Amino acid sequence: MDRLELASHELLEAAPFSSGAAPADPRRLVTGSAARGLCVLATGVAFLASTPLALGAARSTAIRPAAKVSSARPRDPTRDALPPPGPRFRPPDQGVLFADDFSHGLQAWTPDRDDVWSIRAGMLRGDLPDVPQQRAFVYAGSQHWTDYAVDLDVCGIRGVDKGIAVRVQGESGVGIDLRGPGYHDVLLYQGKIPLGQHRIDNGNGMWHHLRVEARGPRYRVWVNGTLVLDRKDRRNAHPEGRIALAAYTGGVGQCTLYFDNVVVTSPR
Repeated sequence: MDRLELASHELLEAAPFSSGAAPADPRRLVTGSAARGLCVLATGVAFLASTPLALGAARSTAIRPAAKVSSARPRDPTRDALPPPGPRFRPPDQGVLFADDFSHGLQAWTPDRDDVWSIRAGMLRGDLPDVPQQRAFVYAGSQHWTDYAVDLDVCGIRGVDKGIAVRVQGESGVGIDLRGPGYHDVLLYQGKIPLGQHRIDNGNGMWHHLRVEARGPRYRVWVNGTLVLDRKDRRNAHPEGRIALAAYTGGVGQCTLYFDNVVVTSPR
């Protein structure tokens, strides 16, 4: 996955451009049978203009007896849905480097897009426009953290991706993506280099507990208390850095999610 650097792992397809034909000479006269042919063509064009196009023409000038039809996409009602009550906030007594349940807003965080991140019902909400390959991040912690573990609760409402990155320096780090409907897996990656993948059910509309431990070149990932990935980055490309919570729309063009109960601790 090419999510961190910090980019989407899905490739956008570029549409080919076609060159237009040169315009006809406006000084050329049309006479005889050609003129009659144009009359027939004009009649056909007039008939087509009065017939609605199968795919819907945004610039259609046909008279519609019905009320004006809006071309805007209707708002998805699930976007405003709240997740079920989340787990209680229980940070450990020792070894805590950072802990936040968002009861004090975003004062401990640095968002890259203010229009995406907000606090709702005491939780961090990320909501992106319904456009494919959108992304946003909110950062916390120290650039000098080395070995540490991150625990958090995450609930997807719409879309597929729910992510976190560790050892983030600038816009590069080690990413973990808990993918829901259509995938049901967890990915571990560093830039464009995949480090691991494991299938696990993690549907939307429910809370999932994610734990990521970074110790030297070794990364371990737990989902809902089960160890699912244990991998090494042999290059140890990211020995230190802060954390980032991530929102991605991916190819489906949707992302509404909630985070809560973020705790960073020294390794045991």
